[in-house]
Amino acid sequence: MLELIVKRLLLAIPTLLLVSIMVFALQKLLPGDPVLAMAGEERDPAVIAQLRAEYHLDDPIPTQYFAWIGNALTGDLGMSLRTKEPVTALIASKLPVTLELSFLAMIIALVIGISMGIIAAVRKDSWVDHTTNFVALSGISVPHFWLGILLILLFSVHLQWLPASGFVPISEDVAQNLKTLLLPALVLGTGLAATLMRHTRASMIAVLKADYIRTARAKGLLAKKVVLKHALRNALMPIVTLTTLLFGELLGGAVLTEQVFTLPGFGKMIVDAVFNRDYAVVQGVVLVVAIGFLLLNLLADVLYMIINPKMRG
Repeated sequence: MLELIVKRLLLAIPTLLLVSIMVFALQKLLPGDPVLAMAGEERDPAVIAQLRAEYHLDDPIPTQYFAWIGNALTGDLGMSLRTKEPVTALIASKLPVTLELSFLAMIIALVIGISMGIIAAVRKDSWVDHTTNFVALSGISVPHFWLGILLILLFSVHLQWLPASGFVPISEDVAQNLKTLLLPALVLGTGLAATLMRHTRASMIAVLKADYIRTARAKGLLAKKVVLKHALRNALMPIVTLTTLLFGELLGGAVLTEQVFTLPGFGKMIVDAVFNRDYAVVQGVVLVVAIGFLLLNLLADVLYMIINPKMRG
């Protein structure tokens, strides 16, 4: 397992290098000039020249890239052109919010999606199967922002059980932190649960047709043991891959949900940085997201070996 981890980490180096080159090059193709926006309405040529020199934007593009990637290797992702704050500090302040939201949403998705997928597969072509498929299709089809607004109207406006917006750090108040994240986590989790349910159902149906499952049933094993111990373990392989990919998407894809519930998260920062042409923030965020995806893929490989010991050979 250690050898696998080392190989995956070594393969990640050229991948990250390619990602860094692409995001840096594509940033230069965006229309507009962030320096003109920073200079203000007067746009004094002296001020513009000073800003370009301060942020090294007048250097050749290869020089800018090698300077940025060299600093990134030391943990310095540059300064935000808009807020004048270190990008590393901005990411460190926003990422925990989205990480906590993503973890909570993924827990909800796994509990609902896998359990419904197992039930649908075991009761294939029954009314239970058709009902769960209808619920899954509804979960995939309903837009997150619309569902979020409905949940706010129900639980915040009418029932007044949960806050409609805002965020309280877990270090300040654990209970209030969970209250502020529960509704957005439900919005994200239900959509993911629908996807996980359909994949779990398909994987379980395929495994339940296998010869060793028929053999286990012929031996007189309890149906619950056959499904949960023998079938589910092998059916989880594609689910592990899907889960890691979905979690990676949550890191940068929770923009609308964070906007609806006014959460100071990672996704909102990405969109703001793109619209503001804040090059340093966009580059740093994309690099962090890429690292996150690579680590999640590594986690998926490790989980494969834990679930299926045959892969260790």
